[in-house]
Amino acid sequence: MDVVHFTAGTTKNGVLERDFTLGEITGVLWSPAPGTDRAPLVLMGHGGGTHKRWPAMVGRAERLVHDGGFHVAVIDAPGHGGRPRTPYDEQEIAALFAARAAGEPEGPVVVRYNAQLAERAVPEWRATLDALQELPEIGTGGAVGYYGLNMATAIGVPFVADEPRVTAAVFGLHWPDVLAATAKRITVPIEFDMQWDDEHIPRDSALALFDAFASAEKSLHVNAGRHKELPRFEADSAVRFFVRHLGRTVTSQD
Repeated sequence: MDVVHFTAGTTKNGVLERDFTLGEITGVLWSPAPGTDRAPLVLMGHGGGTHKRWPAMVGRAERLVHDGGFHVAVIDAPGHGGRPRTPYDEQEIAALFAARAAGEPEGPVVVRYNAQLAERAVPEWRATLDALQELPEIGTGGAVGYYGLNMATAIGVPFVADEPRVTAAVFGLHWPDVLAATAKRITVPIEFDMQWDDEHIPRDSALALFDAFASAEKSLHVNAGRHKELPRFEADSAVRFFVRHLGRTVTSQD
C-alpha cells in the first residue's frame, strides 16, 4: 500500500494544513492543531473544472476543522489541478465548451464525463482513505464522512455505496441519470442540496436523485437561485450534520 508523503505544511489560526502525495494522487489534509486525541475524518470532493485548493474547498475545510474539530482531506480528481489530462479528458472538455457556446444543454456531456471520471476516482478515494487511516492522528475505526457536490456527487455516490467506513454524506447539484440506481444502495444518513432555479438540472431531476437514496434519515435542502448560487450557509449546515453523525471526540492515539 502506498503511504502519504507530506510535501509542505503550515499552521494558521489553529488549523494545520499539509499538502501530500499518494503515488500519483495529490491532496491536502486540514487538521486541528496537533493534540493528543484522534478526530473524525471528512473526505471532501471538488467540483468539475476546479481543484483541491479551490476557494470553496478551503473555506469548507476550515469550517469543518474550526467548528467540527475534524480532519478534512481533499484530493485532485483525475485530470484536475496539477494532474495530467488524458486524450479522453480533452475530448470531453472540448465537447462541454462546444455545447456551452452553442447554447445547448450541458447535462448530457457532464453526466457522461463525470461517470467516466468516477470509474477512475473511486479507487483513488479508497486508497486515500486506507493511507490516511494509517496516520496516528486519524487511525482505523474512527468515524468517516464524505462531502461532495456537483462532480464530487458523481464520484461520491458510487464511492459511498461501496465503502462501509463512510457513515454519513452530503451530496447535491447533480443529475440522477447514472446515479439513481447506485443511490438506492446507500443507507447512511445524507444531506442533499439543490437549487430551485438551476438552469442545468431540472427540479424533477434533482428531486429524483434525492428520492433514490435508501437512507432512513435524509434531508433535502432547497434554495432559490441558479446552479452556482448555493448559499454559503449550507456549508455551516454541513458542519452541523457531520457533528451530529460523526461526533467530535474519539479515542486517544495509541
